[in-house]
Amino acid sequence: MNRTADNTSRLKSTFGTIPNYLTLLRIALVPVFVFLLLKNRQAEAFFVFLAAGLTDVLDGLAARLWHQQSVAGLWLDPIADKLLIFSSFFLLSFSDFAYPNTIPWRVFRVVLGRDLLITIGAVVLYFLKIKQNFPPTMLGKTSTVCQVVTVLAVLFFNFLQKQTNLLSWLYDLTILATVLSGLQYIQVGISALRRK
Repeated sequence: MNRTADNTSRLKSTFGTIPNYLTLLRIALVPVFVFLLLKNRQAEAFFVFLAAGLTDVLDGLAARLWHQQSVAGLWLDPIADKLLIFSSFFLLSFSDFAYPNTIPWRVFRVVLGRDLLITIGAVVLYFLKIKQNFPPTMLGKTSTVCQVVTVLAVLFFNFLQKQTNLLSWLYDLTILATVLSGLQYIQVGISALRRK
């Protein structure tokens, strides 16, 4: 058995763990967050997003401290993250739901395009039995942090009802980190194909 398969086999197959419950809570908060934005209740939306982000931090800590990593968690955690990020970037790109600051559509397109590309590549590698495990890279984590900080900043300034140009550099940083991480994941996929 290779090292990757051995590591995967060590993960608990049980679903009922505290990290998984926290991840499910994050998924449950997504429609609440969407509803609040659609109703222009930006203050409440900010605090719900903050709570969802807190569950993300806590489930990772719980999994490591209590050794409760599971196969279900490997799939649920990124799904919860993407649901929250996509719904946030999409709705906050509309001035009807994000005022006075809106996320430029170019940022949403880059974020969506990178993740679609990664998903397609991962599915291809998985079904070709070339790569079964897809751990996040450091650049991938950095781009996720930039995306989360961008959403939090927009929600925070909208909560204060304060328009600011300071967000423009954050948009550019998010685009840069997202593109670089996308290129890195492409390189990882190509390397896996070459090894095969």
